[in-house]
Amino acid sequence: MIDLHDRDTGTLIATISEDELAILVRELEEEGGDDQDYFIDQGTLHLLADAGAPKALLHVLGQAIGERDGMEIVWSRRG
Repeated sequence: MIDLHDRDTGTLIATISEDELAILVRELEEEGGDDQDYFIDQGTLHLLADAGAPKALLHVLGQAIGERDGMEIVWSRRG
């Protein structure tokens, strides 16, 4: 399992599957090969939806963004 956190606050956003992580890695820009953080905003959610991301993932990311223009998320594997 993979935990997604708000990079600024450290708050746990969601626990996602390897398949959901694969969508994020495939669709979002990484700054380096070992990059584990992404900037997401409403445009990102639309991009992920078009790529077939599960509605539950889009929902929790949308809730995490809330009223902000966007946010940085970071992922880590449990264990």
